[in-house]
Amino acid sequence: MSIPTAMPACLYIVATPIGNLSDMTPHAIDVLKQVAIIACEDTRTSGKLLSHFGIHTKDNSSEADAPKAHNKLWAYHEHNSAIQTPKIIEMIQQGHSVALISDAGTPLVSDPGYQLVQAAHAAGVRVSPVVGASAAIGALSVAGLPSDRFSFIGFLPAKTHGRQKQLTALTTRTETLIFYEAPHRILASLADMAAIFGADREVAFCRELTKTFETVHKSTLGNLIEFVKADDNQQRGEIVLVVAGDHTAQDADDISVHDALLQRLLEDLSVKKAAALAADITGVKKNALYQRLLELQAK
Repeated sequence: MSIPTAMPACLYIVATPIGNLSDMTPHAIDVLKQVAIIACEDTRTSGKLLSHFGIHTKDNSSEADAPKAHNKLWAYHEHNSAIQTPKIIEMIQQGHSVALISDAGTPLVSDPGYQLVQAAHAAGVRVSPVVGASAAIGALSVAGLPSDRFSFIGFLPAKTHGRQKQLTALTTRTETLIFYEAPHRILASLADMAAIFGADREVAFCRELTKTFETVHKSTLGNLIEFVKADDNQQRGEIVLVVAGDHTAQDADDISVHDALLQRLLEDLSVKKAAALAADITGVKKNALYQRLLELQAK
């Protein structure tokens, strides 16, 4: 797929692979070859990726009026974003397309870029996503937890007090929660989650997704701590935790939204079997559904 030459200058938000280079899309390669500037977190890391796909970073812009003899690869990170953002916006306003990439995955997902996209919208600059790999969505897809509603939390605070405070604020959230965590903090974070959410809260531990030593382990927080402790390899690499939401506090009024389903299940199943099946379907605790089924049966 080629970018039409008549397409107006644009800020492209381009996803790159999180591990397996085969996940780089032809669209992404095409865009990165044709833009005048590629803004990235680390020019060394991105330089290797671009070289692999034959994307040259010096003097090869295909835009006829792009500046000559320039370095196509620009560093863009949290420490220089205030300086680089207006420069990039000015470049686009002059008619040159720019692509933003991160070291791996989809930009702005726990990565720099918010300032740039915000500035682009404020300046009336077109912004277009070039979709691809995302560790958060990849982990959610294999977690085996409800995915109809979820919140991406990202990295928890590094210090214990801040981490525990944030987890406490999330205790009663009922949607699935997605966290990123650093390897050297994984055990401390899991211990805090188990203490605050409860050791029996379901969790999917996703490590090094799409890479050679990928791990996808479904467990409870209490059991996951032992799993990670028992294998030092599980304390290395990129880690995503997908944690079930809280349903222990759901009252009868909340559960009543599932009454139609429960009544249909009661037509063919015992209360016990209906509760178990409904729990799998809805993500609501089986005991709470069992009590609601008894109430419906008594009506």
